[in-house]
Amino acid sequence: MAEHVGGPRSARVPVSTYRLQLRHSFGFEQAAEQADYLAALGVTHAYLSPILQANPGSPHGYDVVDHSLVSTDLGGEDAFRAMVETFHRNHLGVVVDVVPNHMARPTPESLNKQLWSVLYQGRRSPYAHWFDVDWDAQDGKLLMPILGGPLEKCLDDLIIDTALRAPEARGHSGHPGAVLRYFDHVLPLRDGVADLPLGVLLAQQHYRLTDARDAATQLNWRRFFDIDTLIAIRVEDPDVFSATHEVLFRLVNEGLIDGLRVDHPDGLADPAGYLDRLAAATGNAWVVVEKILAQGEELPDWRCAGTTGYDTLALVGGLFVDPAGEEPLTEEYVSFTGHGSDFAEVERDAKQYIADGTFAAELSRLTRVFARGYPALDFHAVDLHDVLVALLAEFGVYRAYVTPGQPPPDVSAAVVRAAADRACDHLDERLHPALDAVCAAVLGLGGTAGEKSRQAARDELIVRFGQTTGPVLAKGVEDTAFYRWSRLAALNEVGGSPDVFGVSPAWFHAEASRLAVRWPATLTTLSTHDTKRQEDVRARLAVLAEWPQEWAHQVGEWHGLARWLTDGAAAQATERAPEPDLEYLMWQTLVGAWLIGSERLDEYLGKAMHEAKTRTSWTVPRAGYESAVLGLADAVIGDPELTAAIAGFVARTAPDARVNTLGAKLVQLTMPGVADVYQGCELTGLSLVDPDNRRPVDYQRRRRLLAALVDDPDAAVGLDAEKLLVTSRALRLRRDHPDWFAAGYTPLSCEGPTAEHAVAFIRGDHAVSVVTRLPAGLRRRGGWADTVLPLPDVHWRDVLTGVRHAGTRPPLAELTWRLPVALLIPDQIYAQEQDRRSGRSAR
Repeated sequence: MAEHVGGPRSARVPVSTYRLQLRHSFGFEQAAEQADYLAALGVTHAYLSPILQANPGSPHGYDVVDHSLVSTDLGGEDAFRAMVETFHRNHLGVVVDVVPNHMARPTPESLNKQLWSVLYQGRRSPYAHWFDVDWDAQDGKLLMPILGGPLEKCLDDLIIDTALRAPEARGHSGHPGAVLRYFDHVLPLRDGVADLPLGVLLAQQHYRLTDARDAATQLNWRRFFDIDTLIAIRVEDPDVFSATHEVLFRLVNEGLIDGLRVDHPDGLADPAGYLDRLAAATGNAWVVVEKILAQGEELPDWRCAGTTGYDTLALVGGLFVDPAGEEPLTEEYVSFTGHGSDFAEVERDAKQYIADGTFAAELSRLTRVFARGYPALDFHAVDLHDVLVALLAEFGVYRAYVTPGQPPPDVSAAVVRAAADRACDHLDERLHPALDAVCAAVLGLGGTAGEKSRQAARDELIVRFGQTTGPVLAKGVEDTAFYRWSRLAALNEVGGSPDVFGVSPAWFHAEASRLAVRWPATLTTLSTHDTKRQEDVRARLAVLAEWPQEWAHQVGEWHGLARWLTDGAAAQATERAPEPDLEYLMWQTLVGAWLIGSERLDEYLGKAMHEAKTRTSWTVPRAGYESAVLGLADAVIGDPELTAAIAGFVARTAPDARVNTLGAKLVQLTMPGVADVYQGCELTGLSLVDPDNRRPVDYQRRRRLLAALVDDPDAAVGLDAEKLLVTSRALRLRRDHPDWFAAGYTPLSCEGPTAEHAVAFIRGDHAVSVVTRLPAGLRRRGGWADTVLPLPDVHWRDVLTGVRHAGTRPPLAELTWRLPVALLIPDQIYAQEQDRRSGRSAR
């Protein structure tokens, strides 16, 4: 097979990006105001969250209600065009997030014209084909799980509104007739039924109202993960594809958008086919996909430039985690929590819990489709359900890509069979024939059905199974298991695995070399709007792998103080104390995000305990337990002795965290790929999971710091300024010399007694990145000693500090004297660029 090179390298392909999270208070006008700052920082493209019309007041934009409209909340199309014009004047391009998998089921429902039409007309709606509905499962109706309890207990809250509305008052739906109101929900009523008794009226509708809690077991339409306010759309239909992408394609073809980020491609019926159509419609524009890759998994040979960077996030972060810390940290975690040392068991249990409960409706649909496609295989629905739960619980990747009518790729077959082999160990032997049949069916190896409807069901099963594995893995691992097992929270990250405890330099170089060849224009990042914690929280927590004994001692002391503060013995006796794992996670969160206030900590712990789903959950909250957890957190934050102890530990580990922060950033910005900076993370990024990571960014402070660093790297005092120095100098070097970073990657090997504490590589034969790793271990060994870095030239200049280095074997102690990282270029090129800058200044 010819090597994939990740798409075109043209003027419109970004060299680097800066992610901006748009919202009502930070729309197109506010984004445009940062154009000169972004240009000064050195990025080449602004990278925007979704720009189409979302739910009014949406904090993220992924809940689109109108694909035909640029968001009026963000300023509308005129403001978008003005923003792009400002970006262009500052030599910046634009990348935009596209959401092809779903749109909002909004409140009021009339905001979504297509959904409203389906609610009004049912299967006869001209938009019925937009949505992925199993009509037969609810007797031809669309389930609407919007009630606060059983229907019979909510009847008094249902209001029939027969008032005729003028055209200007009809909203997006244009519906003039009677509607049914339930608090803020508004639903259309079929013509001529408003005078019927309420029970009869409800039975006449094309939808069925039910308790919101029934969604998990009864929902008959595909949604985004377990969020039933986001209804999936059938973008595989050419009509739906065209209608939902028309505005974006127009803006691409006008040159206003240079590239696209595709949200959740694994939710689509045919990800490869979608990307083919996207490439054809955009002239092969730069496209990256939000594909979460498992350890060792390769991105399919799709028409895209690569991923959105979760794979590189885990790779880079792992460089700064000491594998020697795994055993002592595991012992401490097991001792503190009483939990087992095997994350795989926690992961399997969590996925089984999610598949069996949260996605019971999806599994019911799979069993019905299987029965239609293979009626001769007379398996009981309950047995098929149990088989699917076991298979999904063992699935190790988001999706095995199988296309109906085509032989399954070897890698896809291997994924399914490996999951089946593991599932056998947890299934009664009598269910093994059903497991074999399901595996053959989802791989398309169940044979060809003679009847057309049966073959259609067999093809549908392949697609539906592929659309189910990802949600189970995401909700089971990232949003459940990661909150149940917190040995080292830095590793509990999207795209990562707690079982991968550290990345060696050799491993990193091999992966970076592979990216340079196969995916040179993939995106690299350290933080996104979906990461569980920002990059410098993880950098701080990575230090714990080098400080395991000190960490164990500190946690023990803090735990004792906290129990005394909250009368822990009494709390334990009433089962109201925080679970040990949640408390252990709390201490890591305090260290990683310090200085954090009670409001942010409470918000995070609230999310963590609900996501864990052990003692409380979003669907079955336990107020007493939640109150006890937040009471502990507030007591900790309010106690001077405890906060002083936490601050002291953070201060002692800060020098090592600094090394991790600067090293990870330089590696990410200069390794193969298009370098992304998440908003605000050019300074220390200490936010937690959303919505914490969507807080406003103080751009005025960043402007002041950057202005001070322009001509004087010595002005970089403090970690914020140092990180900004590293970020801006690396981004500017990439921008000024894109050919150096477009392809090619050569590892460099240090020589000497502490060589393993450095990672170095050269890009384009001119740019050398040097970073320090595992600083505590380096310090314990007495420093660099006579470790050197062999270089291919004699005279080099560090663009971070301006320091000149002579000789082909500069000592690491010299290279990292000012900063723990260095970015070297040939001294002659550095001098030429300084002369050019001086000439421009003089003019």
